[in-house]
Amino acid sequence: MELYEQQVFAELREWKKSIITRQSVVNGLAMTVQAGINKMIPDRVHDMVTRAIRQMTKTVIFGARLTTSPAKHEESLSAIETNVRRKIDFYSKTAAAEGAVTGYGGILLGLVDLPLWLSIKIKMLFEIASLYGHDLSDYKERIYLLHVFQLTFSSSKQRQDIFNQMKKWNNEKEKLPVNLDQFDWRTFQLEYRDYLDLPKLMQLIPGFGALVGFYVNQRLTRKLGNYAMNAYRMRRFKIS
Repeated sequence: MELYEQQVFAELREWKKSIITRQSVVNGLAMTVQAGINKMIPDRVHDMVTRAIRQMTKTVIFGARLTTSPAKHEESLSAIETNVRRKIDFYSKTAAAEGAVTGYGGILLGLVDLPLWLSIKIKMLFEIASLYGHDLSDYKERIYLLHVFQLTFSSSKQRQDIFNQMKKWNNEKEKLPVNLDQFDWRTFQLEYRDYLDLPKLMQLIPGFGALVGFYVNQRLTRKLGNYAMNAYRMRRFKIS
């Protein structure tokens, strides 16, 4: 095993440990409060948000496939991940610039941020998957990509459930629904929205929102990229 691969194994162990670590008391309290707020929101509002995120994500996913390079098959993991890091850096900076512009405009432009930022993040995941040699014309590979997204932007309990599915992906993918309409969009949108609530509300403040948008978009896009790296490393080494 190359020295670089030994380093990757060490990083992968630390990443896995962070995934299975239980949430703190503070995080647990925050989730309890958020759950109470969600119960106060009418179902029709939840349904509206779910439909919006479902349609937006499906459009981005099937659209991104058309502009993503074919799967690459590099021999060296070091060479692959040099390119992956470049992609993460590029998309993180792009997301930061987008967040700064929409955040500067306050509420009206802030409402535009979610679909734009989601497009940037999904496109980055497609590029990363391609670099690791995965064929995204396969519907099940796109579902794995959504799992990476959920893993990054979910509560501790939900994250562990998703992680357990990803560890046994060869078995789990055989249980997948036949199409994206059967995907659990409500859980997806609730977890994603709750994760972003506070920073995104701050981004709606004119002027100040530009700084928040720049920082939040860059940090969370980079986090998503790092999660994707480790998720695909886990499959490459067949580690459960």
